[in-house]
Amino acid sequence: MQRYVLSLEYLGTDFSGSQKQKTKVRTVQGELEKALGTLTKQNIRTIFSGRTDAGVHARGQIVHFDTEVEADLTESKFLYSVNGLLPKDMSVAWIKKAEKTFHAQKSATARFYRYKIISREQRSAFDRNCFYTREKIDIDYINQALGFLIGEHDFSSFKKSGSANPAKICTIYTAKCHRQNDEILIDIVANRFLYGMVRAIVGTILYLERKSLSPESLKDILENRNRAKAGPAASPDGLTLMKVIYDKNTNMEMAYENILSETSRS
Repeated sequence: MQRYVLSLEYLGTDFSGSQKQKTKVRTVQGELEKALGTLTKQNIRTIFSGRTDAGVHARGQIVHFDTEVEADLTESKFLYSVNGLLPKDMSVAWIKKAEKTFHAQKSATARFYRYKIISREQRSAFDRNCFYTREKIDIDYINQALGFLIGEHDFSSFKKSGSANPAKICTIYTAKCHRQNDEILIDIVANRFLYGMVRAIVGTILYLERKSLSPESLKDILENRNRAKAGPAASPDGLTLMKVIYDKNTNMEMAYENILSETSRS
């Protein structure tokens, strides 16, 4: 039995989330397993680094699976074949062999999510995979608010109501907002994320700014540990899982800067 790991990209707009469900809805995992099963002629079960909500995108979702197929799936023809079977809103960037001890979810040390906002008077037909608003966005305000989230905290205030997962503690290593041409990018790197956490954080900050409340208000909401005290979740359109980090010894701030350098060259 050989274990493989792959990097998956997808536009989440037309998916009911990444995780396969009991009902017959379109999911990223369902489409991937169908394509892999067709090529290997086996019932393939995939493990994702983490689930993404309906409408959320990914540029670097990491997935592992096991197969008894003797052929080397890392050969380029397999990559061409799997991408030929996948729908146009999904693609596999690379695939390689992995040790049996590797686990896409449990071996991860950090995840990097990005929320993209377009702020201008008129929308463009090319404004895709983002949250569009005519309101002016104060980057300094957002950075001040994000600063209160750095470190290990109970993020219950930003956890989607009704989530069955009891987890509530996360460590945020980096949280920054910056402008790139017409785009306002909110980047958050953490060891883990709760269900709906990034969208709740972004939505709350935008709500506080709109109401002319101080950035420190986000700290009060965080410490309150009550989802009802936070603002509405931001649209999933602007959220993308950018990268999953597996190096246990890496400096997360440096890892983030390296990812920014890589994406600026792509």
